[in-house]
Amino acid sequence: MSWTFPLALTFLTIFPWPRLPLAAPQDLARSMFWFPWVGAVLGLTYWAAFQVMAKFLPDMAAAALLVALTAVATRGLHLDGLADALDGLGGGATPESRLAIMKDSRLGTFGAVGLILILLLKFAFFLGIAAQGKHAALMVFPVLSRWGMVLLAALSPYARPEGGLGQAMTQGMSAGILTGATLSAAIFSFLMSGVRGLALMAGLALIIITLLRPYFRRRLGGITGDVLGAVNELGEILVLAGVLVG
Repeated sequence: MSWTFPLALTFLTIFPWPRLPLAAPQDLARSMFWFPWVGAVLGLTYWAAFQVMAKFLPDMAAAALLVALTAVATRGLHLDGLADALDGLGGGATPESRLAIMKDSRLGTFGAVGLILILLLKFAFFLGIAAQGKHAALMVFPVLSRWGMVLLAALSPYARPEGGLGQAMTQGMSAGILTGATLSAAIFSFLMSGVRGLALMAGLALIIITLLRPYFRRRLGGITGDVLGAVNELGEILVLAGVLVG
């Protein structure tokens, strides 16, 4: 299990790892145990970068650069999933047609609008966090959003009958992986934001279980890798919003 941390790190971020072994599909599923840990690495990176930028730049400039850092540090992986998912969900009339559109690499109207909105929201929320001095949120939101992917994968079937990258994540999921990821996310959230971090985690879980899981089941028949990426982006926004509202 331990060597799958480098797999999770290199899969979800641009951070390198020397001599990474050849991974099998089941290894990718096991690596989800470490998704909150990767979120913690990203969160600490964002927090440290923002502390430095805020000393030399106006809050608006620091917030804009932080948005750029979130995209670069993750290779735009989840943003790509969000755009594909929105194109399919917005443009298809049946689950089959929606899944077919999501496989198209071209960017459509729904995806483009979604990317613009999600980046604008992140900028606004980062600016609000700077104004309210709630910098600890920059460490928490990547942890919880990546845990949200694990939770959704554990609760949902894979939608594509022909298989795909996300299939390993859903079919290889186990109670041990979900439990380990959940405990890690809870500990990180409490250490970084106290009881508020746990409340944000509970709120995100409620939204995933009661709203997102049945929605994707109804519209697509399950989830895909693109859906997991979209949920990560949505989870980030929900956690950031929760921080500012609370």
